Order: sequence, then C-alpha cells, then structure tokens
Amino acid sequence: MSLASASSRTDHGLMSNGTEKDIMSTIRELVDEEHALRSTSDGLEPEERRRMKELEESLDQCWDLLRRRRARSEYGQDPDETGVRSVTEVENYWQ
Repeated sequence: MSLASASSRTDHGLMSNGTEKDIMSTIRELVDEEHALRSTSDGLEPEERRRMKELEESLDQCWDLLRRRRARSEYGQDPDETGVRSVTEVENYWQ
C-alpha cells in the first residue's frame, strides 16, 4: 500500500495524516484482497487465514480512523490530528 512514505505509515499501511481519499483507497485495496481470499472455493490455508485476520483488523482500523476524522471535521477540529488506534483498542471498542 503506497499511501505515503514509510516514515508516515503505521502498521498495514495506515497513516494518521492521510486524506479521506487516501484512507478510502486503502480500504478498497484491503477489500479487494479480502474478496480474492474469500473466493477460494477449496478453503483457506493457515497462512491465508492469518492474512484474512490481518485484513479484517486493518479494515476495522481504517473505518475507525475515517469515522473519527469525519467527526473531528464536523466539529471544526483538525482531522489531521487524528491518529490510527491500535488493533487491540479498535477490536475491543464497545459501540
């Protein structure tokens, strides 16, 4: 995922200072890869299952980042100050 230089990225290519367009592009790439894995008719190998879990976690992080950036913009705050939250934090979030 080539959204920015390696210095501005976090795990899985997510970055805290990307634009909404950048984040949506990352989401599309992750979804495309997820669909390709799910289309395997004979089941997933252990490595593919591991990758699927990573994709699901990365997608959750992307959607969380996008949602929080939009909320900051809506309330007149700088969305670029929004950082990517850890997988643990995103996965254990209660809505």
